[in-house]
Amino acid sequence: MQDHPALKEAKKAMQAAVEHALHEFSTLHTGKASPSMVENLTIEAYGSTMRLKEVAAITTPDSRTIQIQPWDKSVMQDIAKAIQTSNLGINPAVDSNVIRLPMPDLSRERRQDLIKVCHGMAEDGRVSIRHARRDALDIVKAEQKDGALPEDDAKRVEKEIQEATDKAIKEVESHLADKEKELLTV
Repeated sequence: MQDHPALKEAKKAMQAAVEHALHEFSTLHTGKASPSMVENLTIEAYGSTMRLKEVAAITTPDSRTIQIQPWDKSVMQDIAKAIQTSNLGINPAVDSNVIRLPMPDLSRERRQDLIKVCHGMAEDGRVSIRHARRDALDIVKAEQKDGALPEDDAKRVEKEIQEATDKAIKEVESHLADKEKELLTV
């Protein structure tokens, strides 16, 4: 039997919530260099606001350094300023044609703070998943009330929606556990 449209929509929304949580986790600084930490920083350049990945090549020459090479050297200071004003806690080292971001070691307190931030991100993901479940259940209940969906089918779809919800929340929990482990690894 084919999935109910409300179930399809719910699954799509839940998957998007999981992917968003995963992306949010990737932006957290764990002492290991990752381009995703800086690629979406906004830079004031050429009279407008742009993302860093639109004005420079971002690489990680080693696990402790992010290297930014602007395509146009005239935006070097704009990039350095954006990094300093962000809340990354990284001091940029400006060379002649590259900017290097050495990753500082994380203190135990900072690691604990980041774990709390991770839990908040995971909770946001779970809330989004539950919203998708609620929206799908509302559609099913409305169809059942209108007589467009028999009670047996409605119960089956509701059960499938709950299963999809449980699966998505379990996925967020799994990613959270991995991120916690990564943060606690010194």
